[in-house]
Amino acid sequence: MVRKQYDVAIKLIGNRMPCHNGHKVGDEWLWQERTPAGLCWAAYNAIFPFALVLKYGGTFPWQEDPNVITASCPDGEVVNTFELRRIPKKKKQNRVIA
Repeated sequence: MVRKQYDVAIKLIGNRMPCHNGHKVGDEWLWQERTPAGLCWAAYNAIFPFALVLKYGGTFPWQEDPNVITASCPDGEVVNTFELRRIPKKKKQNRVIA
């Protein structure tokens, strides 16, 4: 059985205070197979389970849009809020060299 996989777009949509790691509202990352470069490890650890569910086509029954969920980093002072959005995986193009 082949499961459809997706990429996951991560966007910082809010915070209570400036991020200690320097992330700013509007920053975006694309999660494919590895931790996105520049994304704080603590925030990534907190959002990883949600991203994994979206990547493999799962949903969260409490969300209105099955392709989107919000999650927060564990820093209690900053409380960065991230939007995770499932997007179709870009197909790899086969290049023919003549």
